[in-house]
Amino acid sequence: MTDHSALVALLAERSVKKGQFTLASGKRSEYYIDARLTTMSPEGLSLIGPLALSALKQSGWKPDSVGGLTLGADPISYAISYASVASGNPVRSFTVRKEAKAHGTGKLIEGPYRSGDRVAVIEDVITTGGSALRAIDAVRAANGIVVGVLALVDREEGGRDAIEKTGTKVLSLVTATELIRALGS
Repeated sequence: MTDHSALVALLAERSVKKGQFTLASGKRSEYYIDARLTTMSPEGLSLIGPLALSALKQSGWKPDSVGGLTLGADPISYAISYASVASGNPVRSFTVRKEAKAHGTGKLIEGPYRSGDRVAVIEDVITTGGSALRAIDAVRAANGIVVGVLALVDREEGGRDAIEKTGTKVLSLVTATELIRALGS
């Protein structure tokens, strides 16, 4: 079994729930993907970090840092950063808060992000693309260069198109079609 197949199986087993759900976008769905049940597990982290790092390398984006809107992007970003150490080309990770702190430095972006970084925005599940677009706006407002969006799962419900309409490329490690197919087997 390849690492990609193992990730699909793990997500299907742990993160996909069947039923009637209202998504963050307000849309109704017959399935819900709670990626955190996979991304926050040791098995998930050990698969996601190297697979995502490989996808970034193949993309040619060469990010200095990776991150996205908390909480979904956090474990994925950290797994990529951790895996990057062994590559000899470390990639820093950061978190985009949902709103800036009202105290201290008042930062919207936390972690070792640097102005001018080439950034791959990370997303756990793309549905409408709203969270990734918020993260893109935050990075650009902090003088970052967004080289693309890397999603763990693309629900294939228009989010990729919404992001790509802004001129930002999108990669996903897994699609909803793959997860639904894995559930049926």
